[in-house]
Amino acid sequence: MARVLVIAECSGERLNASTAKCVACAREIASDVVVAVFAPRGAEAAAEAAALEGVSRVVHVEWSSPPLAASLAPEIVSLAPGFTHVLGPSSTFGKDLLPRVAALVGVGQVSDVMSVLDPYRFKRPIYAGNAIATVRAPSDSTLVATVRLASYAAAGSAAQPAPIEIRSPSTSPPSHTRFVELRSEQGNRPDLQTASRVVAGGRALGSAENFTRLYELADALGAAVGASRAAVDSGFVANDLQVGQTGKIIAPELYVAIGISGAIQHLTGIKDARTIVAINRDADAPIFEIADVGLVADWAQAVPDLIAALRTASR
Repeated sequence: MARVLVIAECSGERLNASTAKCVACAREIASDVVVAVFAPRGAEAAAEAAALEGVSRVVHVEWSSPPLAASLAPEIVSLAPGFTHVLGPSSTFGKDLLPRVAALVGVGQVSDVMSVLDPYRFKRPIYAGNAIATVRAPSDSTLVATVRLASYAAAGSAAQPAPIEIRSPSTSPPSHTRFVELRSEQGNRPDLQTASRVVAGGRALGSAENFTRLYELADALGAAVGASRAAVDSGFVANDLQVGQTGKIIAPELYVAIGISGAIQHLTGIKDARTIVAINRDADAPIFEIADVGLVADWAQAVPDLIAALRTASR
């Protein structure tokens, strides 16, 4: 019988929304779903995980050191015996961690699961999402996989919370890796990969200073901030805000693209967005071919007008 271990991603002391999406995928594989939370003060995150529908148990490992992939992977492997599957999010966190887990277990990883056909057959995107492949994994070994977050809605709330087991780490941290510092430009805005609203800018904004107007618009909408690869390569923002084939694959309810032409690599990252709004002064920009709402205008005029209108409407 299939048993799934879901590796939780935490944002500070809270549970990242990616975990609820992994649980939704895990429920398609098995009825026994256990969530592992690694955090020094993870009581709140563990309680959030226990409240997710379909979770049968939560293991809270009181992890005192920074959650580095090199140190977490051996601990996850120590928890894996007895589980047929180990799942994690296809986020920056999961893409760093799960391949290490797969290597230590001695199996190949299944990446970007978007649909479960049976416990060992899955659909996943290939060729930048232009084709969908059906893959079969061996059933005689532990299956390690990442879940494509854009393909799953978050699991709902359970009628009764699952039991929480608290344990101490059973492995020693590696000596070849050390934590230096954490830098983040997200601030209090929603996480880009799981946000329901995203405002993204392209190279047309011209400078890092001009991106501050996008931050104002994002704050007015309660949205996360993203960027095209061109904007990242130009040094306007850090690469953790990049959306697209070589960045983050997202599926927000609302995606506002400002000064983004719409290269195919960028469109790969937003094809699952529910509503796409594009603002670009080039009427022939490819982004307009997929946009639900398009405005041909100079962003420098349109964005301040939009911010003003939002502030007026919120009064």
